[in-house]
Amino acid sequence: MIIRIFQVTVHEGKEDEFRDFFLDTALPLMKRQDGLVSITPGLPRPESPQDFTMVMVWTDLGALRAFAGEDWRHAHIHADEANLVKARRLSHYELAESAS
Repeated sequence: MIIRIFQVTVHEGKEDEFRDFFLDTALPLMKRQDGLVSITPGLPRPESPQDFTMVMVWTDLGALRAFAGEDWRHAHIHADEANLVKARRLSHYELAESAS
């Protein structure tokens, strides 16, 4: 299984707008993806009010590629969020229990 950690920093003043997109559009969209085992959305804390994250576990690389395409190693931004996002980061890991 593959852990995918997607982190976003939004522009100052866009926190509420992105939060609405994140919870009302992105999260339901992600939950409908085949091969997604789990998803954990993370909202900002006071010390980092513009940082959001989404931690996903995918069954395998095939499922992740079916969702993200051949360019699965790079973060893609939905058109509805493009003007809200200042920076994005993406990391992938093997789930420890599936690596042995």
